[in-house]
This record gives sequence, structure tokens and C-alpha cells, in this order.
Amino acid sequence: MATDYDAPRKTEEEQSEDSIEELKARRHEKNSGKVDEDEVEAAESFELPGADLSHEELAVQVVPKQLDEFTCSSCFLVHHRSQLAEEKGTQLICRDCAY
Repeated sequence: MATDYDAPRKTEEEQSEDSIEELKARRHEKNSGKVDEDEVEAAESFELPGADLSHEELAVQVVPKQLDEFTCSSCFLVHHRSQLAEEKGTQLICRDCAY
């Protein structure tokens, strides 16, 4: 933004007076008292095509940890034994967490 250095400068009092007058002018504007719209409420009103999953149920069969699997002591995910990178005592670390 270009600045005119030859123009007379305003004092701090004049600048504060201008800002007070601007605030008074804004008080009478239509949108000055309007509260921002709640984002969550606005998001609920959007409907995506083909996204009605209200009648769907998630059916997943949970299988216990197998003999050839281990639980990583860093990320706590169950991995196959082939993913074992380190074994520090009782702590087993997967390849992803070892690097």
C-alpha cells in the first residue's frame, strides 16, 4: 500500500476519535448486532447425496488375538509376527514404530 509521506499526520487523539466515531456509526448498521452462525448447526443442515446412513448398522466380527500375532507396545495395534522389529524384554515393537 502506498503511503503519502507529505500528507499531514494525525495525532493519537485524532486517530482514537476517528475510531470511536467509526464504532458509533457501526452501532447503527443492520449487521452489527448479528451473532455469528453456529458452525455445527450449519453443518447439520447440509445433506450430501447418497449419504443417508441412518438405517445402517455396523456389523463386525471381533476375532481374538491369534498365536502368530502380537500387540505393539508403542502403537498398541495387533500385528502379524512378521511385522516384529524389536523385542525388548516383554515389550514388542512393530516395524512401523521402530523407525
